[in-house]
Parts: sequence; C-alpha cells; structure tokens
Amino acid sequence: MTAGFLPAGAQAEQRAERRAEAPVAAQRLTVDLAAPEGKVMLGANGALYGLGDDGVPSDAALAPLKITSVSQKPEGGAQHPNGDAVTVSKSFFRNGGGDVLVLMQDVYSKWPYEDLGISDYLGKVDKIARDIANAPNSGRFVYVPFNEPDQIWYQLGVADQATYEANRDRFLRDWKTVYQRIRAIDPDARIAGPNESSYHTRLLTDFLTFAKKENVLPEVTTWHELGPDSLRDFQGHYDNYRAIEKNLGITPRTVNIDEYANRRDLSVPGQLAQWVSMFERNKVFANQAYWDAAGNLSGNVVQTNIPNGGWWFFRWYAGMTGQSVKVTPPSPNTVDTLQGLASVDPARGQAQALIGGASGDADVAVRNVDPKVFGTSVTATVAEAAWSGYEGRHAAPRVLSRTKLTVASDGSVTVPLRGMKQMSAYRIVLTPAGSGTPAAASVPFSAPYEAENARITGGQVYTQGTVSNANGYATSGTKDVGSLNTASSKVDFTVSVPSTGMYDLSILYGNQNGTPSTQLLSVDGGAATTVGYPSTENWTYRAKKDLTVDLTAGTHTLTLAKGTGEVTLDRIDLTAHTTPSTAYEATLADISGSVSYDYRDSSGTGTGGLVLGSGAKAVFDVYAPRDGYFTVTSRASAAVQLSLHGETVTAAPGQALKLYLVAGNNRVTASGGATLRSLDVAGSGSTPGTLVYEGAQAQLAGGAQLVESATASAGTYIGWLGNSAASTATFSVDAPRAGRYALVVSYGHNDRRDNGHAYNTDIMSRTADITVGGATQKVTFKNTWSWGDFWTLGVPVTLKQGGNTLTISNASAWAPNIDRVELAPIRG
Repeated sequence: MTAGFLPAGAQAEQRAERRAEAPVAAQRLTVDLAAPEGKVMLGANGALYGLGDDGVPSDAALAPLKITSVSQKPEGGAQHPNGDAVTVSKSFFRNGGGDVLVLMQDVYSKWPYEDLGISDYLGKVDKIARDIANAPNSGRFVYVPFNEPDQIWYQLGVADQATYEANRDRFLRDWKTVYQRIRAIDPDARIAGPNESSYHTRLLTDFLTFAKKENVLPEVTTWHELGPDSLRDFQGHYDNYRAIEKNLGITPRTVNIDEYANRRDLSVPGQLAQWVSMFERNKVFANQAYWDAAGNLSGNVVQTNIPNGGWWFFRWYAGMTGQSVKVTPPSPNTVDTLQGLASVDPARGQAQALIGGASGDADVAVRNVDPKVFGTSVTATVAEAAWSGYEGRHAAPRVLSRTKLTVASDGSVTVPLRGMKQMSAYRIVLTPAGSGTPAAASVPFSAPYEAENARITGGQVYTQGTVSNANGYATSGTKDVGSLNTASSKVDFTVSVPSTGMYDLSILYGNQNGTPSTQLLSVDGGAATTVGYPSTENWTYRAKKDLTVDLTAGTHTLTLAKGTGEVTLDRIDLTAHTTPSTAYEATLADISGSVSYDYRDSSGTGTGGLVLGSGAKAVFDVYAPRDGYFTVTSRASAAVQLSLHGETVTAAPGQALKLYLVAGNNRVTASGGATLRSLDVAGSGSTPGTLVYEGAQAQLAGGAQLVESATASAGTYIGWLGNSAASTATFSVDAPRAGRYALVVSYGHNDRRDNGHAYNTDIMSRTADITVGGATQKVTFKNTWSWGDFWTLGVPVTLKQGGNTLTISNASAWAPNIDRVELAPIRG
C-alpha cells in the first residue's frame, strides 16, 4: 500500500539514493485488540476559548466532534471581548457538548490578572456564581477559581522554600475562602483546581493535603501541559499525581488538562495524534490551548463552518466507539515520534486506529483479531488527514487503500503504511471481509514543493514552529519564504508532472497586510495571471489558496511574483485534477435508534452496509468546497429519506439527487428501512438555479448606504447597516416555488478589541436579524480578518412561491457589511 506519490523525476532520484544507502526499516506500531483500556472517552477534544459566540463555530462544525469540555470566561468577563461561558453554552449544549469550565479570573481585563486583593475578587466571585447557578444546565458548568497560580498572584513556582511556603499559605487560604464562597451560592457546584501552568509535585502534594484536611477538595484536578516536553513527561506527571492521591487516601478525581499543546501542534493532525493518544490512554479530559483567536476550536475550523485537517482528525476521533485498546509505539513518551490510539467495538464489528507523528514507512501490527467478531479475513481501509494550515480548507480525507487481509493463525494482521507525512494523521479501519472485492482507492498523482527549496529572488527563508521554538506557528518543513516585498521579488518552483492535463495547484501562504493581496503566477515565463490571497490573522497563520493550471508532461517552472501587498509562501502542491467525488461509508456514520451491521458483501467501500431499523438514523458529515449544487447518490437496498437544512427528500437507490450544500460541513441525515452502504457526493458546486441579489439591489433605509469597494463582487457593499431599528436592507425575492432555501450571505467586517495580549487576537463577531415573511432569526457573523474580505455564511430559510421580502437589520448594534445574498432551493 502506498500512502503518497512522488513525481517521476523525484522517484528516480529517490531510487538512486536508496541504492547508495542502506534501506531504512519500517517502524512498527502494535495494536492489541485483546488489551482494553476502558470505554472510549473522547476526553482530549476540548478547546480553551474554542467557542467565540453562539454560532461561532457553526452547529455543523461543532456537533460532529462530540466535544467533552471547553474552557471559557465568565459572563461579562473583561479578559476578552467574547467567549462568555453562559452565552456560548447555548450552542455547545444543543450540539451535544459536555462540560463548560469557567475561568473565573478571566473576569479581569489585564494579563497577568491585576491583583487587587481577595476582597475585590470575592465580589466578582459572587456574581459569577449567581450567573452560573441561575443558568440553564447549571450542573454542566465547572468553576475554575484560579488560573496558573504558580505564576499569577501567588508565585508558587519559586525555588526558595521559605518564600514558597509563605506564598503557598496565602494561596491555600484564598482557595478555601473562594471555594466556600462558591458553595454558599451554588451548593452543588463542581470546582476545579489548582490549575497550575505546569506540573509541580511539591504544590500538588501540599494542595491536596490541605484541601482534604479542610474539606475543600476539587471535584476536578487541573493543570496545564504547554511545552513540547509534555509529550515525553506527561505520563510521569499523571502517574505521580495518582500516587499522591493514593498516598493521601483521596478518592481519584477527574483530571482535566485544561490547556495543552503549542502553536506548532494546533491544526496539525500528526502532532495532535501524539497528544490525544496519551490523554485518551490515561482517560483524562484535555482542552487545546488558546494562542490566537477565539471561536475556531483552537485552530481547527476555517471561517465558521469549514473543516481543516485538524478538524477531520477530531472527527475521526469522535467516530471511535467501544473500548480503547493498548497501542505500543516504537518510542513511547518521546517527542515527535510515531504514536497512536485505537479502539474495538464488537457490536459494530469495527476496529479503528489513528496514527501520526512521523514520516517514512511503518507497519501497524494488529493483534488478537477476534474470529467471532471479524472472521478469518478483514477489509483494511486507510485514509489520510493532511495538514492544510490553520485557515486552509480540507476536503473529506482521501482513502489511500482498501485491501482484504487474511488473519494469520496467531490472530494478527499487519497493515503497511508507506510514505507517511509527518504532519499527517492516518486512520485504519478494520471490518469483517465478506464476498466481493473492495473498490480500489483512486489516488491521483500529487507532489509537494517547499518554497524554501525553490529559487528565491528578493525574499528570505524563515524558520518556524520547531521543538526549540514550539510556540512558533506550524509551517511545512519548519520553513517558509517571506519578505517578498520588492518589485522583483519572486519564487520559482521547478516542478515535474507525468502527463499533459489540468492540475490542482494549492498554495500554503500567509498574508500580513490586513487586506486582500495578490501575486502573479506564470508558467515557464509565459503570460502572468493574478492570484488573489484573502487576509489571514498574520503572516505565519497559514491559509490555502486553490486554483488550477494546465501543464504538459515534463518539467516546468511555476513562478509566483510580487503583485499587490506582501504574501509569504510556505509550500505548493500539484495534484492531477479529477472530478471531486467522495463515498461516505454508512457503517462509519453517526447513528441513533435500532441499527445493525451487515458485512457479507465487501464490494464498493469495502465496509459493508448499515441496516436502518424503524426510526433509526445515520448522520453523514458531507464536505462542500464551495456553496452550490452537488449530486448526492444513496447506495442502498431501498429508498431512504435524506434530511438537509430542514428539507427532506426521498433518495431512490442509485438515483442521483441535486442538492444544495453550503461551503464546509453539511450534516445529512438518512432514515428509512433499508441497508445503506454509502452516500456518494460528487461535483464542484454548480450555481444554475441560484437567485443572486447584489447589495445595490436592496432597498436601504435609516442610514444604511452603498460603499464602493474593489473587493466586493459588484464594486459596492451595504455599509452602516444597523445600530438603529430604522437602519435596514430589504431585498425583494421572487421564488420559483415554495419551500426550504439556502440563503447564502456574503459579508465582511473587522471589529476588534485589543486588550493588549501578547498572543491573543481579540476579534469580535457581529450579528444581524434576518427576517423572511414573519419569521426572524438572529445570525452571528464571525470577523473576516479585514474590512476588505468577504466570506459566505449559509442560513436555511423558508420562502413562499412568488414574491418574498428578505430584510437584514440590527436595532442595537452594527450589522456586518453585506456584499450580496444568494438563495437556492435545497433540492435543485
């Protein structure tokens, strides 16, 4: 099995290198299906300030991840402009979220928190406790009274023992006072602590001894793991903590590592696999750190609704069921090495493994494959979630191979992984193999080219995101090319393709200008075309630009030269263009109700069929690269009902339906008495049948006005909208038929409130009331990084046939700037 391809020239070079060097043996990672470690907990999928507002991220991006905990600020806290715990809990709980940890000291505005004395803090504690006690689902909030007390207010990490003891005693007194104050207002409160910035045996021993004696033990023990060495040291920390509990006679507490990972780890599937595997193995909860902006699940959601590679890794993690099982990696507790987690679910007839953290080749040896569950042969399906940047969209992970494997006499099978990428993660799914042959995976030619290895004119190579600079941003190959800011600046990539045709060109970039920028693309010195780059948070916050080029077979020079503004280049990828098509396996979908699994036929996806009983449902997460119509085909034994954006349609077996998908993730629910094998989605997002209304076509009132803009679709957008009940924009819509429509709003805004943090970008959202007929819904619009960038957000609405009015307003605050609106029937 091959997990990646090289261009023909590079393959020849690699063969020559291998003849000159001793072959490198494949690493070996072992999965033991007969060594259960407990029920899959999904504890490591949380995020600090992962939620920005109600609706940021979107429900469709949030629900599939089954997030078990998030950390947010108290309602009205001054530390950041958004992320209030009670406010964001609405979307969190309606999408199946677990606990909300409330960082109580984030009520303060400064970082580190201003120390105004315990009396000042207690007044704030009272309000926070009342807010939480009176909130819906109050039992699902967890109070975190102190944040990093080893550094902030108390300086508990000092080396001098006498100073430490004086500081410790002050902290313990304050812990008891605040703990009892919370309990007086909210007797059923769950409280977490001590919440150190790193693990300290000395403090935890003293803290737990005191807390037990004074009857102020936390229900949840928290600390942070925020260095690359945590990948080496966490296991020792955890074991030491449990030993302290045992020695003190304390009932084991729930553990939440409520901040983990560095910037170089976030959004990177191969890095996340290392962190998540150690937390799941130890059955602890863990929340990714907040190094940048709120509302993107710590760098795993693009814009509001679009997955990146990190999102897909966590989607895979959320799909693991049954028992987690022992995984033995080549180098346990070692930084940046091959690691993994695995599960087995006999009821579903599935074993899964998520693996990442290393490049090269590996053999995954799965032991004790139970013949009562899997029979004598299995189908092994391997897929890859690649790194696509923090702001780079990632399609549904590509299946690299589907193979039938015979279970050896000792109950083992070995799945080879070849050509792994260090920043990628890989999922292996084992299911019983029936008759028939799985469809061969279609993996088009693809080749990466690092910018730092290209010919650079008027630019500079920078190093980012290494172990020694762990809070540097993730970068492909740890290097990029910046300072491309002179008239002659350019990067020439020498590329080679095997055949003549169209190729997808993906550019990993950063845009530091605070406005859309451009470069000029030419092939072999020919006529240049303009490449537009939307804004990014900063020049190292990676995004991805996708376009196509026509190339003849052989070697070419692709040049990216300075246009307007300044763009940093990281890597380009050339992939043979194919019509996008994905088969979403039914047996791997989220389920509810009475279902069973039928693996008698291994054809198609190779993963068998999902038998939907009466009232049963299967939910698929379907990716769309853009807003538009796609063909959706049900591979089922009988007709099923598909529900999407509030519309339900009947899907006959094998009959393609034309359905409107919004950019990013779309949750499609299937129901009906049938055996469903897959939901096949194809297309690039066609727009015929879409009703388009530019901003200039709206009737404006109350100060709303058209503003000229070079980046708006028709040269103008609606600005100064809202902040008054009289300020509205109304579109007259002529609907061809009654029913459910997707309203796609193209909008932009760049509201911010900088609290002076060294590393947080305090972006703010805007809201608007959208009224169609007599129905009004409040919609949240995330910051678009600049005033010149326009994103789209899909909102389902219901229209009557013929004339409709669509009004956008906000009586109490500014609405976003509106470029245009589009409406399309869900079923085309």
